[in-house]
Amino acid sequence: MKKRKSLKELSPHAGRPSSRALRWLRRWVRPWTRLAFRPTLLGQENLPKDRPFLLVANHSGGVGLAELMSFAALFPEQVGTEQPLAGFALAVGFDFWPMSAIHKELGSVPSTYEHAYEALEQDVSLLVFPGGDYETLRPLWHVHKVDFNQRKGFLRIARKANVPIVPMGIRNGHWTAPVLFRSTWLTRLAIIPMTMGLKRWAVTLLGVLGAIAFAFLPINVWWRAFLIWFWLSTPLMMMPFIPATLSFRIGSPLETSELFDQNLPESESLQQGYDKVVEAIQALVDQGKTTPR
Repeated sequence: MKKRKSLKELSPHAGRPSSRALRWLRRWVRPWTRLAFRPTLLGQENLPKDRPFLLVANHSGGVGLAELMSFAALFPEQVGTEQPLAGFALAVGFDFWPMSAIHKELGSVPSTYEHAYEALEQDVSLLVFPGGDYETLRPLWHVHKVDFNQRKGFLRIARKANVPIVPMGIRNGHWTAPVLFRSTWLTRLAIIPMTMGLKRWAVTLLGVLGAIAFAFLPINVWWRAFLIWFWLSTPLMMMPFIPATLSFRIGSPLETSELFDQNLPESESLQQGYDKVVEAIQALVDQGKTTPR
């Protein structure tokens, strides 16, 4: 059995971007996101300063690149790096280069229970997107709906570690890379997502536009078919290509004492906490419509 690597091995400075990463964020990412998405971050005064927490947010836009890059550029600038905050990222990304190198530079933490508890014990807070690929690949007509697909792992972490959950609502991310539909059977047709361990895949507006362009190339029909299949199988079709004003709103912390009723069975207690967190994040997303696009 393969030995699990410790957090120190995978992310030596968890929650704190390296000086090289900070320079890159300031020099390249911040100007790009400011031009394309004009992101705003509100409510940072709600972040606890004396203890670790889970910053739990909704997720949109295919691979969520516009949101991730915008937040990564905004957070050090507006909040600072005194209190570490680590992205809770897919564990498979720590197993191969270049993603493993990127995660080390950014101070990300693998999304496993063991690494989460290890990080929180070191006073490293975690940024969590519970909806994962299910939520970020939702169709465009659910653009502002918060839907974690009943995933409650983050609640188990918060309850066991006794840390608050801080809700964050993100609005307009889905406009940057519109998703037309998602499906589990698409994963079987698109080999690349299957090798990444994804359970579902989607077709985006950019994917359709690219497929149409490939269909009219003056080359052999089989080459055109291959290029269309390859294009629709890669995350490239989920890159943000539409400018949209992104807003990030952080709400008040939700303590474990108000999230979970110890007198209820575990399943009911977790469901109670789930409903409260989703409701809080949905309210923050809805507030974001007051921000002009």
